[in-house]
Amino acid sequence: MANHSESRTRRVFLNNIDSYSSKYIAQFLSSCVVGELLNDGEEEDKHELSSEATRCQIVGTVANKEAKKLRFASDEYRSLSREELLQCLMQCDVIVYNITEHNDLIDEATWAISALHSEIEHFGSPKMFILLSTIMTWAMTKPADPDEPDIPLTEDDYKRRRPHPNFKEHTSTEKLVLKLGKTKKSKLATYVVTSGLQYGMGENIFHFFFKTAWLGELSSVPVFGPGTNVIPTIHIHDLARVVQNIIDRKPKTHYFIAVDDSKNTFEDIVKTIASTLGSGKVENIPKEDAYGTKAITVETDLLYLSVNLQTESVFLKDRLNVHWECESGIVDNILQVVEEYKQTRQLLPIKICLLGPPAVGKSSVAVKLCRYYKLHNIDVSETVNEKVRQLEELLEGNEKTSENEEMLISAEAQLKTLKNNMLLNDGQLDDRHVMHIIREKLNSKPCRNQGFVLDGYPKTYTQAKELFHDENMEVEDTRSTIPQYSKVLVPDFVISLDATDEFLKERVRSLPQNVAEEMHYTQDEFTASLAKFRETLAEDESVLDYFDYLEIHPEHIDCENVDTVEKIIKTVGRPKNYGLSPEEMEEERKRKEDERHLQLKQEEVEKELRQRLENDKMTALLEEWNRNMAEVKKQEHELLETRSVPMRHYLMKYVMPTVIQGLMDCCKVKPDDPVDFLAEYLFRNNSDD
Repeated sequence: MANHSESRTRRVFLNNIDSYSSKYIAQFLSSCVVGELLNDGEEEDKHELSSEATRCQIVGTVANKEAKKLRFASDEYRSLSREELLQCLMQCDVIVYNITEHNDLIDEATWAISALHSEIEHFGSPKMFILLSTIMTWAMTKPADPDEPDIPLTEDDYKRRRPHPNFKEHTSTEKLVLKLGKTKKSKLATYVVTSGLQYGMGENIFHFFFKTAWLGELSSVPVFGPGTNVIPTIHIHDLARVVQNIIDRKPKTHYFIAVDDSKNTFEDIVKTIASTLGSGKVENIPKEDAYGTKAITVETDLLYLSVNLQTESVFLKDRLNVHWECESGIVDNILQVVEEYKQTRQLLPIKICLLGPPAVGKSSVAVKLCRYYKLHNIDVSETVNEKVRQLEELLEGNEKTSENEEMLISAEAQLKTLKNNMLLNDGQLDDRHVMHIIREKLNSKPCRNQGFVLDGYPKTYTQAKELFHDENMEVEDTRSTIPQYSKVLVPDFVISLDATDEFLKERVRSLPQNVAEEMHYTQDEFTASLAKFRETLAEDESVLDYFDYLEIHPEHIDCENVDTVEKIIKTVGRPKNYGLSPEEMEEERKRKEDERHLQLKQEEVEKELRQRLENDKMTALLEEWNRNMAEVKKQEHELLETRSVPMRHYLMKYVMPTVIQGLMDCCKVKPDDPVDFLAEYLFRNNSDD
């Protein structure tokens, strides 16, 4: 029966819950019901326990102080002192310290178990300490029987284990944790789980190989060294299940090796990743060249990938009841692991079909969309030529051997068929062959990984139905009005571009003669092509109707009035890829810097021009002002002259003779005050008297 005392809230601490390993373990534990593994096989109690839904309360430290709060964590501890961290640990029922990713956490883990042990008398309730360590503490362990090196190492070989020289501190921490757990087991139980290389979800140690295969930018995925070393591995969720089992069951065994059943070599793993996500080609390169590939950012990563151990989790299987997710390993479960990788990192293909009349601008829009979303451009003519080139290169670059003879014969026959068909059709392939080549392209790994922009194809309902049909459907349901289609091939977005005939004709008329001839856009050819497009679209079942039946409703865009690419981006949404590479980021930075300099220069020129215009304007205004002022002064002078004539006549007739006579008398008399004399004279001789 269920132990309901286990149903109280359980507070679980993990360090660095924002790192790959601890994050996914913490996330898994946060969804676990307390004590649920104690009820295996007891359906009634299981239902009762799940109805109470008492889940683990996750708390932990975070390395990235700027990151957003994790949804699964009740509390996050940032930049705590050792004293503050100890108080937090004292409030927890289970403390999990993960030292599988970062060696600099060993010191903190050693301090944590020692500090908790020193406070053991102050525990309010029993506590459990689980150390997640690495299989590298077994890296130099010799087989028990040198004559049978393939016999796997188990927990029984614990005392014989020998660590890699770089992982001796891990071994010391393991010993300390087990030692301090022996003093008062009723108050502090300690466990050590030695983990194989972890995989799953967004990937960590194997991420470089997943990313290289997914991007497809290299012709082959590198394997460092011969790749014959056997790598012990475990899915991150299976490791979390081991931790959950230990927490719920409190086993008497305190040391576990946590690895799956696989005995895959390094090369096996990389080949499987490359085959599932890419071309399948791998290349062995010297280990010292690993740093040049940018695959190794942390020195210990190469040590992990070079480990050569055959191990088996005997205690884990005998004493725990782990419900494995990937018990047989990464190679056998690669489809599930790849899907997790894509979903976790949101590396989802964006599939776009661009349709529209000739000269509407489909090809230029396709190029811009491919650049923005990092998609593969599927232009019918280019794709056909590419296929022919591939077949020719394949035949030229390989000599027939027993291994490749069948492939080369098939390629030769296919190339001959394509060339003969082109000869019969004035250099064009018929629909059947075009359909096969385009479908093959849509099914290629690059298109399935990143997505595509299908440029101007299919043109008819029949072509669409044949191109996107699902080959796995043995019998088509004739009662259904919806055509059977392949979800892998069919586009997610159908964009129907359009414009008026006059607009399209004007665009074609503006093309240089040689370009128009090359594109078959001479007046007669274009008019016929446009008429055929309009006629096909007006049929009872058009290509747009096909997508409507599938409920992939086309987005209609009038190219005359809107920014077509901007409108499509708004419809499709953000890119779902790795974003820009460091080289592309640098190129983008330089481009933006050049744009900024150009803008500043342009602004400076415009400012100078404005200043010059203003100066010229001010000069013109000043000149006009001066001209106006001169004219005003001239007019004032003329007015004053005109007004002064009568007064002058009066003065000359009545005033000036008396003044002149007075001046002459003044000269004769020569008085002491000439002015007073003249004034007195004028007063005496005033004619008004």
